[in-house]
Amino acid sequence: MTLENEATDSPNHADAGTGESFVLKDLESGGSGNDGFVNVGSHETTDDSFDLPEDEAEYGLLGGQRSRHTDRDVQFPRRPSQLGCCGAFLRGPDPPRKHRIEPFFKSFQTAPIHLIDRLLPNRTSRLIALVAFYALWATLFLTTLDRLVVRPEAPGYGAPNRLSCGARLWHNSTLCGADGDACRPFDTDAFAFRCPAGCLDTILLEPYTVGDQEINYKRLVIGGAPDANSAQTPSYRGDSFICAAAMHAGVISNAAGGCSILQRTGEKSNFGTVNQNGILSISFDSYFPLSYTFEKGTTVCRDPRWPLFALSVAFTAVISLCTTSPAIFYTSVWFISWFQVALVSDPPFSSDYLEVVSIGMGRLLPAAFVGWVLYHFCVRETLTGLNAQWEKTILWLGPFWVGALNTDTFDKIPISRLTPHDIQQQPGAIPALIIIVGFIVFAMVTQTWVIWTAGKLPRYLLIYGIMSSSLGIMIALPQLNLRIHHYILALLFLPGTAFQTRPCLVYQGLLVGLFINGIARWGFDSILQTPAALLGDAQLGSLLPTVATSILQPGGNNITFSIPSIPADVAGIAVLVNDVLRSHVYSPGPATDTLTFHWTRLHQDLPEYFRFGYIKTSSLGGLWYEDFTKAGVWKADGEWVEMAPGPSR
Repeated sequence: MTLENEATDSPNHADAGTGESFVLKDLESGGSGNDGFVNVGSHETTDDSFDLPEDEAEYGLLGGQRSRHTDRDVQFPRRPSQLGCCGAFLRGPDPPRKHRIEPFFKSFQTAPIHLIDRLLPNRTSRLIALVAFYALWATLFLTTLDRLVVRPEAPGYGAPNRLSCGARLWHNSTLCGADGDACRPFDTDAFAFRCPAGCLDTILLEPYTVGDQEINYKRLVIGGAPDANSAQTPSYRGDSFICAAAMHAGVISNAAGGCSILQRTGEKSNFGTVNQNGILSISFDSYFPLSYTFEKGTTVCRDPRWPLFALSVAFTAVISLCTTSPAIFYTSVWFISWFQVALVSDPPFSSDYLEVVSIGMGRLLPAAFVGWVLYHFCVRETLTGLNAQWEKTILWLGPFWVGALNTDTFDKIPISRLTPHDIQQQPGAIPALIIIVGFIVFAMVTQTWVIWTAGKLPRYLLIYGIMSSSLGIMIALPQLNLRIHHYILALLFLPGTAFQTRPCLVYQGLLVGLFINGIARWGFDSILQTPAALLGDAQLGSLLPTVATSILQPGGNNITFSIPSIPADVAGIAVLVNDVLRSHVYSPGPATDTLTFHWTRLHQDLPEYFRFGYIKTSSLGGLWYEDFTKAGVWKADGEWVEMAPGPSR
């Protein structure tokens, strides 16, 4: 057989045409014959040029049919550009890696599935068992909730008032109005209340003034020291946290919360400090118009969060072990945890429990839609085909409940809000932030490697590039502050967990739990907030009045203050005495240079604390209080101690 026939018969005859019988001397002479070589004598070429056989030309290496060629028509392989190399690297390995978890001790981890297969061999029986399982959880959950929350009553007082951990009778000096009239009654009134568990961790997040003391990041419990001259129960100042004061008095516990009776006792003086039941109270050596005590042993109730939490964890763990369906597992865990958080573990505050139920149901539908989106794009990829039942339960469900109980877990971290103001002033916030950022960076690096090996890095760079650009635009918006709530953190990071690896199980469960907690507790709070919304009870940094003179009158019972240089946009001066708003001194006109305030001592043997602040009026009516000065002290012996520089609230 000739070489020509071999080339024709071979399926790869282009390669055959470049075989061993390709004789260079025939090409040089341009000969043609039956030896299977092409006559190239008619080609115009130089001595150092070369041509390819017809077979390769026919297969398009040089672009087509036989024609006249020169050395310029020969195409050499191009060297890849740097951009092409970079793109090839970002696309990851070829073929991409399909991440799948191979369970440890497979027979042990799949045992619950095999048991279900034997006990419930068909789809109908499994569906009936699942519905019955849901009904059992709902029955136990609702009956326990009714017994521990709805039914308890205090004899003679009715149903206890539900309080938050930061509830107070006296909100602050300006909200209670002149002489505290907006916070009446001061005495001859008692009511039953109930506190949730965990109130020991509730602290002030902004500076709060008690006399001449500035309190921050502490529990606001003023008084509580026993009076050696009185058989009465120790009294607390009216602006103390009620639940923390009740724990300080020993009438409720931090672990289970509880109920008690609060009795208003009117004006008291000399609130002493004492360290008991894990709380160091604050002292105040003057008088205050509102105080209260507690009645011990009056009623018994407990916070239902931990009994119901144990119930919900047990049921979700059984579902996790006994199903391989990602949809059934995710949906079951999502709805059980929603009702656990929204109604029990971390509900929105309202004194009426029916209002709590209403708020939770109102937030359920939009949250469920977002939950479905998270499942469709993130969770489904991670859980599909996963039969490592114990690993799923420990690595996904465990961190999920840690995130869902954010109040009892991550709220312990000393960072109240991710704002520069809070991070700079809160003790321990900077080290905590460094640790958190370090963990996030570590997780991002490891997840980037997972994404790269899966061949999806360009897609994720596009997604997170859009997210980063959007955040950058929002940061640049004037007169608005970017507020990253923890549900937003979950939405930002969840796309990066859509892979079936063990770290992804941990990250994804934690983030889904954080999302549910954030929406159930606070709703879809805005990512952009005004400075006023973030301010809360913080100091404004506003202009402070200058108290030029304080003139002691004969006898030491009267004092006069002069405030010169009143700005034109100021309506007047507000005066606090012992943290109670006592007077508004209004400016008669823009030409006023000086305002004066006269005060007569109310108690001869007690010091008094004076603070001054400007008042401004709104164009639609109403007053706006600027920052107050720090307290000046008029001692019991008549000595005057000037205010220290700086503001107070």
